[in-house]
Amino acid sequence: MFHQINGIKMKIIMGTAMLTSKLRKNRTSHFSFNLSFNLLSLAMTSLLLGCNYNQTLPADSNANASATKSSILVQDNTNINIWPTLDIEVKTNEAIENKITALIANMTLEQKVAQMIQPEIRDITVEDMRKYGFGSYLNGGGGFPNNDKHASANDWVKLAEDMYQASIDDSLDGNSIPTMWGTDAVHGHNNVIGATLFPHNIGLGATNNPELIEKIAAITATEVMVTGIDWVFAPTVAVVRDDRWGRTYEGYSEDSAIVREYSAAIVKGLQGSADKDFLGDKRVISTVKHFIGDGGTQGGDDQGNNIASEQELFDIHGQGYVGGLTAGAQSVMASFNSWHGKKNHGNKYLLNDVLKDKMGFDGFVVGDWNGHGQVKGCSNESCPQAVNAGLDIFMVPTAAWKPLYENTITQVKNGQISQARIDDAVSRILRVKFRAGLFDKPSPINRHLSGKTELIGAAEHRKIAKQAVRESLVLLKNKGNILPISPQNTILVAGDGADNIGKQSGGWSITWQGTNNENTDFPGGSSIYSGIKQQVLAAGGKVELNVAGDYSNKPDIAIVVFGEEPYAEGVGDIENLEYQQGIKQDLALLKKLKAQGIPVVSLFISGRPMWVNAELNASDAFVATWLPGSEGDAVADVLFTKANGEVHHDFIGKLSFSWPATATQTQVNRFDENYQPLLPYGFGLAYGEKNTLADNLPVNTDSSLTNLQRITLFENVVKSPWKLTISDTLSSADMVSSVIENKALYIRTIDRNVQEDARKVIFNGTEKGQVAFNSNHGINLMPYHKLASVLELKIRLPDGYNAVTEKPVYISMNCDGDCQKDNTGQIDISHTLSTMAANQWQTVNIDLQCFEKEGVDLTNITSPFSLATESVLAIDFMDIFIKKKTPDAINISCE
Repeated sequence: MFHQINGIKMKIIMGTAMLTSKLRKNRTSHFSFNLSFNLLSLAMTSLLLGCNYNQTLPADSNANASATKSSILVQDNTNINIWPTLDIEVKTNEAIENKITALIANMTLEQKVAQMIQPEIRDITVEDMRKYGFGSYLNGGGGFPNNDKHASANDWVKLAEDMYQASIDDSLDGNSIPTMWGTDAVHGHNNVIGATLFPHNIGLGATNNPELIEKIAAITATEVMVTGIDWVFAPTVAVVRDDRWGRTYEGYSEDSAIVREYSAAIVKGLQGSADKDFLGDKRVISTVKHFIGDGGTQGGDDQGNNIASEQELFDIHGQGYVGGLTAGAQSVMASFNSWHGKKNHGNKYLLNDVLKDKMGFDGFVVGDWNGHGQVKGCSNESCPQAVNAGLDIFMVPTAAWKPLYENTITQVKNGQISQARIDDAVSRILRVKFRAGLFDKPSPINRHLSGKTELIGAAEHRKIAKQAVRESLVLLKNKGNILPISPQNTILVAGDGADNIGKQSGGWSITWQGTNNENTDFPGGSSIYSGIKQQVLAAGGKVELNVAGDYSNKPDIAIVVFGEEPYAEGVGDIENLEYQQGIKQDLALLKKLKAQGIPVVSLFISGRPMWVNAELNASDAFVATWLPGSEGDAVADVLFTKANGEVHHDFIGKLSFSWPATATQTQVNRFDENYQPLLPYGFGLAYGEKNTLADNLPVNTDSSLTNLQRITLFENVVKSPWKLTISDTLSSADMVSSVIENKALYIRTIDRNVQEDARKVIFNGTEKGQVAFNSNHGINLMPYHKLASVLELKIRLPDGYNAVTEKPVYISMNCDGDCQKDNTGQIDISHTLSTMAANQWQTVNIDLQCFEKEGVDLTNITSPFSLATESVLAIDFMDIFIKKKTPDAINISCE
């Protein structure tokens, strides 16, 4: 009886979705759409004669409200009936199933396990592929053919062709099954120079336009196919509940209804429709990720623990899978996070019982970057638990792939993993390969779109990206209807985001973190300033660009572009939502302009809503631009009128995330029981609408210095507004790539906990060399000094280097102007280094009063950390803060 009722429910859901889509096409606001949706859901529920409708579709108001309540669940106390059996559009094909059966019957164990191993291009060679016949391989963020960031599209195709030919060469492994290449194309083909980069998902959520989303996915598929790649690790369907999470911008909304609808649209855009051009010549395999609950971890902790009840797990975090799997997504990526303390990569109930058996998913489950190694009892090199739980493909970068391959074979032979489980995993992999036509399609270099480089960043693709940028912008404040602006005015453009395509594109832009990029790395792209300049000059106005807000002629209006620096994944996790906590340099710029009587329009670049009350107060207009991608010039299409005064494009973007009222309001979500954001979900002004924000928003916060006591200079990445600079006796240069050197030193990124989270510097002893964190504006450290704060950093002396130096090794602070004499503000740490053991990370604290005693004016610090010596020295460092003392640290005191 349950299954019969469940089938009726799913038909109602599908009908609801169809009507929902029609409502969406009318481009109503999020408010009116979801009101219609909820009323319709309520009416449909009455047809179920008292059955629990929440088993298949969330009653959004109840589910999302209850999600804010803590719930403790014992893993054994599960209810499989919460999860629906989906009517998946891609049906079983008997002919394909027969091919799978015949192929598996003739495969050796070694060949089968090789299908389950996915290494990374930096860790294998073409000959490795020939020898082992891996079922797939990937390029991670920052992984390029020949390790060349500027590899051409043809370089990508050549690698795809070489790997493919090696995979079907059976001379060594007896295997001729074609391999497949997976890539993170999360906002366009973002690893490839010149590709169209669309707004990140948080911006797309604000567009309220699933039809546009499907077009974006189709364009992404096209540009990916040009480079010979078969498979995309998208869409991310996380429903973000805590905006401190570093992947917030990868979510479309805090509302599961939007995520469900967008997931289906993206899967269809990437793969094609099941009844039309499914996985044809212009389509790629999609991946719905990360299963499940990654957006709901405690504290917004990346790879953390989700403690939602099982009902909440489905109602909130499961809806993207309902949408994406129903549309026919062929792969699902397991999530790093845990559910009630159990890592998802090893959770058989979720991966097998729920996803495969109950929901009916017959594609394959791929792991995330060595995620199997986090399962209890596992390592990167060995994890039978993950296979037994339902993981079909190990994503195993680094050299761990070889022992993992060997250990998995051994574990099957000794009975730790059953042969039936291996056969099931390989069957799923082969099923997707057959459906994708990989056995029948030409090799990558001979495919329909391969090598058609004119399609990478094509004008028609950028046109759609510009539309997405315009529709994603959300107008939060418009005092006195200062917007739109006449392009015939004199305009000052300021802020470090104005002419910075890398900053506006965010993480996952060419490099993993989106850092170490310059405008020249985005050929065909445009900065926000370039669009403003074009609009103004074409109309006869005047425009001047000055990052610091200085000008030669007083402007009529200043447009200031500022915001978060790029980041990805856990690197972007933050403690609270205060923007530029403790270092309000962008606020100082806004106030500087306001003090001169210049109206200020703020364009805020961010991967999440943030507490910016002070910046809102100092702005006449304030626009959430999110992370618009490579087509920054489209922003000006909305800001400016036509030359004749007519509106060019109005603001139509609406908040798909609630905007916080305080820095600690990190979990404020629609339908919360006590819902009091500064600006609600669905908010967004259009031209002519009444401004709602005054200039006196509260700026005091309980995230003040007395509680948090920390300024971050470097944590995984260099934090804004600081820049890492190296110098010798004659030159100085900012570090904008992973490696840089001068006559005195060499510095490069290294990995400790996550990719590129530390730096190694080698001083050669030929002359004085210095590594420093600098800013154009000074900060006042006296309040920190009064609380007995310290400069803290973690350092390590590598093996093989002498820690005893002939000359001093100085850590120093520097202040602006003539505030200190030469060679003051220096603390010699050479003795401390001589006592440290090699190859051990240790925390060092230096009292701020030491720098004051050495002659530094702490009220105007422009360089709170520099490391300099004339000696030969190798040292690694990471995690540099101004904060409270840490117990058990090495304390350098001047008392």
